Amino acid sequence: MLKGFKDFLLRGNVIDLAVAVVMGTAFVAVVTAFSNGVINPLLAVFGGSNELGLGFQLVADKPATYIAVGPIITALLDFLIIATLLYVVVVAPAKRAMTRWTTADGATDNELLHQIRDLLAERTGGGKHES
Repeated sequence: MLKGFKDFLLRGNVIDLAVAVVMGTAFVAVVTAFSNGVINPLLAVFGGSNELGLGFQLVADKPATYIAVGPIITALLDFLIIATLLYVVVVAPAKRAMTRWTTADGATDNELLHQIRDLLAERTGGGKHES
């Protein structure tokens, strides 16, 4: 049981996923700092003179009825920044790499090598190898 767990942890995909989660968390922290330092002050310009920021009060004497629009706009901008940067940094290069490293029928170099190996084994009578 422990050997299986060790094999699971040492698989490349699990390690890559762990690194991606840590990098994503750090990336979110950078975008949040940018939002708090730049976007929130810009939104406060439009919010008026109260401490609550951009939004509106439903009932005049009840602060609990204040609807804050600024944090919603900030969250949307955070999402757009993160999505745009992930597309530019991860998705577009990965798509470009996949089109570069695949053939016209969609096979990768490794799959082509397996096909060549199998064809050579059939010709020489060695049988088909398991991969």
